[in-house]
Amino acid sequence: MSPSDNHAPQPAPQAEPQSAAQGGPPARPAVAPDNAADAALQALLGPAGLPRPWWRRRSLWAVLVLLAAGGAAAWWWSGQRQAAAAPRYTTQPATRGALTVTVTANGTLQPTTQVAIGSELSGTVARVHVDVNDRVKKGQVLVELDDARLRDQVNGSRAALAAAEAAVTQARASATEARDNLARLRDVHRRSGGLVPSATELAAAEAAAARGEANVAGAQAGVAQARATLSSNETNLSKAAIRSPIDGVVLSRSAEPGNAVAASLQAVTLFTLAEDLTKMKLQVNVDEADVGQVRDGQSASFTVSAYPARRYPAKIVRVGYGSTNKDNVVTYLSDLSVDNGDLSLRPGMTATATITTVERSDVLLVPNAALRYTPVDAAAAGAPAGNSVVSSLMPRPPRTGGARRAGTDTAQVRQLWVLEAGVPRAVPVTPGVSDGRLTEVTSEQLQPGMAVIVGQTAGAAK
Repeated sequence: MSPSDNHAPQPAPQAEPQSAAQGGPPARPAVAPDNAADAALQALLGPAGLPRPWWRRRSLWAVLVLLAAGGAAAWWWSGQRQAAAAPRYTTQPATRGALTVTVTANGTLQPTTQVAIGSELSGTVARVHVDVNDRVKKGQVLVELDDARLRDQVNGSRAALAAAEAAVTQARASATEARDNLARLRDVHRRSGGLVPSATELAAAEAAAARGEANVAGAQAGVAQARATLSSNETNLSKAAIRSPIDGVVLSRSAEPGNAVAASLQAVTLFTLAEDLTKMKLQVNVDEADVGQVRDGQSASFTVSAYPARRYPAKIVRVGYGSTNKDNVVTYLSDLSVDNGDLSLRPGMTATATITTVERSDVLLVPNAALRYTPVDAAAAGAPAGNSVVSSLMPRPPRTGGARRAGTDTAQVRQLWVLEAGVPRAVPVTPGVSDGRLTEVTSEQLQPGMAVIVGQTAGAAK
């Protein structure tokens, strides 16, 4: 063998892995990275066989992420709970405009003048000259009763009057004869020096003359009585023809030829007449709670079922002092004048009237609910006791009183609340009239457009 062969390079001896006895880590085969991702992972993990630092442990980071998520959820839940428990205000803006206060009442339409025509006499209807809706004139004959018996009574009265007048003539003649006889006897008595006639004869003559004068007076009284009887019978005969007392329209008729009229038993109504229907009146029943606002001369309007889309103008002409009590409801009858020039309205129609009692223009208006509202704190509103510690430490506004009962008289309220920057503030006001929805107020601090609080709600945390 040549020396060159003896000096040929020999492979380097491989380092033997360090044994565990020498204190080194256990041997781990090296990993050949296949790509850049594997190389990065290898770099993160460090050299093979070395332990990971604590900040690179996956379990630690997982716990931290869960804790952070839990804290964020708890913070969000607490905020939602606090927001739900906070009061929420309902507001409406104060406005400036017109206010009209009205009173509503129901009633019926009636003619201005309505007359019930009856009969003072009993008898049988002979003829009827008019019918319903006919226009009549004053003095026009409407119906005639059978007047045969009445004519006989008139004729008998006339005969009795003639007999009484004849009796007066006879009595006057007898009285004249008695006076002449008395005058003759007195002349004889004077001429004879009182010898004849005797005193008895002279007294009898004087009595006869007096009786003659009395008979004349009695006969004259009989004539007066006969004339009165004749006049009464003639009046009854004239009433057999029943005439219209007014110019108007026939509203109803209950007389027919041949009907018997018994006026002695009850008041008989044969016709109902209405005067000029172009002028009517509406009689309404005003409730006792509203009658204090109704005055003569106030304007009104009304509707009827026959023309629901049309409003008729009217005017108050009288508010009655007498009350009507029906089913424990006290009302007062009031009259409204109505123009019915087109004759579209008919007597007896039911109407609903709206009476304008107060009118205001360019006034400051707020909802009625604003005058009944008072802030209520969370405790009074019934917030749950289990709120968060933060919310329990937050200061609350002082409690000024509970919410006012619905229907409180707004005239007794002297303040309302406006919302400024999310905080309610009391504003003094002086209330005026109200239409049931809006109230007129005057205030130096309240301006149109301010958010007036009308209600408050508080949510409960869930």
